[in-house]
Amino acid sequence: MKEIPSNIHLQSGKKPYNIGMKPIKLVSDTIDREDICGLINWLNQPEIPQLTKGPITKEYESKFSDWLGTKHSVFVNSGSSAILLGLAALKFGGKLKNNKIVVPDLSWATDVSSPLMLGLDPILIDANEQDLSVDLDRLEWIFKRQNPSAFILVSVLGLVPDMDKIVELCDTYDVLLIEDVCESMGSEYKGKKLGTFGIMSFYSMYYGHHISTIEGGMVCTNYDEINELLLMIRSHGWDRDLDEGSKNVLRSTNRVDDFSAQFAFYLPGLNVRSTDLQAVIGLRQVDKIDQFSAARNKNFKLYQELLDDEDSLLDIIDREDCFISSFCYPIVSYDRDKIVKRLRDNGVECRPLIAGSMTMSPMWRKFGTGHTNIPVSTMINKYGFYVPNHQGMTEEDVRNIVKLIKG
Repeated sequence: MKEIPSNIHLQSGKKPYNIGMKPIKLVSDTIDREDICGLINWLNQPEIPQLTKGPITKEYESKFSDWLGTKHSVFVNSGSSAILLGLAALKFGGKLKNNKIVVPDLSWATDVSSPLMLGLDPILIDANEQDLSVDLDRLEWIFKRQNPSAFILVSVLGLVPDMDKIVELCDTYDVLLIEDVCESMGSEYKGKKLGTFGIMSFYSMYYGHHISTIEGGMVCTNYDEINELLLMIRSHGWDRDLDEGSKNVLRSTNRVDDFSAQFAFYLPGLNVRSTDLQAVIGLRQVDKIDQFSAARNKNFKLYQELLDDEDSLLDIIDREDCFISSFCYPIVSYDRDKIVKRLRDNGVECRPLIAGSMTMSPMWRKFGTGHTNIPVSTMINKYGFYVPNHQGMTEEDVRNIVKLIKG
């Protein structure tokens, strides 16, 4: 009998890792040793640099806008703060015709909790099985009958929705399109990046996302007025981040003298600023987005090639006219529990698909504004999970994961 290597620990009743198969994390940190050294060099300047929000933040915002193709980007402390800030700008800027806002049931907690916190009325809508966004027929039905102000489109796991149809529906029914692309940085529809189709978009720069600033997020827009609202509400509601012309107009209109201006608050504000410390990392991370997205797309295509219809109840579309910067790979299977156990027994991390159905969350049951028909989201909530896809994975990793899925 062969001797068991000392690094393999057997526990009673548990299966060990497959010998020769390394553990595979669900996500991988994008911050490397060079990023850390760059940050240290910046900190080691003869004169200690400003660590809070300052000139480096503006430089990072500008560089991210250049990459994305939008006029403005506003750096905040998380993707969740980006969502809250963006919706607050629309509400307190008078951009909403009513309090109704459509949100995918298959989404993230803060897509739902942020409207609730602001006194808005989220209307949850079912997912589809092709790109995990929303049921477009149901979306039009809600637009016709509910006349909502806005729709938060969540692009799930890097998958690309039918943007032509969604933009058409929003234009037809006078609904503001807001894009949550926290999981889809780098994905494209017909050569145009997700996050550039609506009035604003949200990004996350948390550990394990497409890029990381340790913690961080971004709100992006092409509209000058929206940008000014974002800048004010990000920092307490004051005007310090505005240009001199905008400051003068505000102060004159509101009869604020120069001495009082520094602490004049024009809007209900937050403090969701990030720091120059994190922006230094962000400047280096932007240069890696396309490289990381290409690796994620390659892994996604291999998953698509190796997995059969019987492996998942989903029918994920990889449109020829789209580029999918895949976050992780989704699976829906009646055998979920068995597959998840097999994956975990062999060192492969996996988790529920996003956060499952928001309708079924305790938060919605306590604070939500009604029930909706969500058969697809219900199925995903009960049988869905996702497996790793990140820039640190190899082709062998993907093939090993697929073997475990198939059993």
